[in-house]
Amino acid sequence: MSRFWSKVVRDLTPYVPGEQPKIANLIKLNTNENPYPPSPKALAAIEAELDGDAARLRLYPDPNADLLKSAIAKRHGVTTAQVFVGNGSDEVLAHVFMALLKHEAPILFPDISYSFYPVYCGLYGVPYIQVPLAEDFTINPDDYCGQTWNGEQCGGIIFPNPNAPTGRLLPLAAIEQMLKANPDAVVVVDEAYVDFGGETAISLVDRYDNLLVVHTLSKSRSLAGLRVGFAVGHPDLIEALERVKNSFNSYPLDRLAIVAAVAAIEDEAHFAECCNKVIATRDTLTADLASLGFEVLPSAANFIFARHPQRDAAELAKALRERSIIVRHFKLPRIDQFLRITIGTDGECQALVTALREILA
Repeated sequence: MSRFWSKVVRDLTPYVPGEQPKIANLIKLNTNENPYPPSPKALAAIEAELDGDAARLRLYPDPNADLLKSAIAKRHGVTTAQVFVGNGSDEVLAHVFMALLKHEAPILFPDISYSFYPVYCGLYGVPYIQVPLAEDFTINPDDYCGQTWNGEQCGGIIFPNPNAPTGRLLPLAAIEQMLKANPDAVVVVDEAYVDFGGETAISLVDRYDNLLVVHTLSKSRSLAGLRVGFAVGHPDLIEALERVKNSFNSYPLDRLAIVAAVAAIEDEAHFAECCNKVIATRDTLTADLASLGFEVLPSAANFIFARHPQRDAAELAKALRERSIIVRHFKLPRIDQFLRITIGTDGECQALVTALREILA
């Protein structure tokens, strides 16, 4: 700690990203990356952008990324005025915490959820209440429909759907229940994993002006290395995000990210093929782990959340690492005996099952 640090920095507990180890022949199942490459059309778009006139890289990109907004709007049946884009969904979420989640009343999010949420609250001075998940690790919408602050409605609600790290999915009817119960607070649905088994809440944005849905191209579109995220909601919500963005970084997406993201969104066949392969492998892995005695939570994401009733999760993670297989272990209350396992290729998941069978034996 330095005497030059501000009080905000001194009080922060930063987010800890998933490990990106430099180990040869590693089976990496810890950060929910897609095991399959992005659309060939995305790579072709990058090459075309460079081959056309590489000197354009000396110029700033389009600050509004209009080409990308149009592609997103077309795919989801909304207008470009309802679309915001940013440098990965984490940046989009950061602007959401500043622009739309009220700072004078506590916001609500699950006690077991994306661990960046309390970090953003600390960074921006947003009070919050962590609402406990049910015993089966589901979100109970009734817990988000009451009065929470001196008889007033909460300052906002945010949660991933499917939730992370549990993978459990909340149906759209439950989301509508929250929207109706909190008409004066923004409800943010973080849909990083929805393409692997859920139904997007974007279909509700024209009916609820307090709904914002956040997506990323890092997971189902295999573009984690390019950092592209977006939000869809009422134009008034989008305008607030644009005001914050243009007070922070007017050019969040570079030229190559914009053209690659457009191509990836337009390649529906590749997108569907990759998602279906991940879902099929997830189902197989879930059955294989159950046969080894694991309890596996129902997942609609590209990962599963599992525990073994007789074996310590930290010890299992250590034993897997010794075999060059990395999974995610959270040393947190209620979930310290679970492992979050990213869905890899069929071969990678079979290697995981073989290793676990040896460890358990």
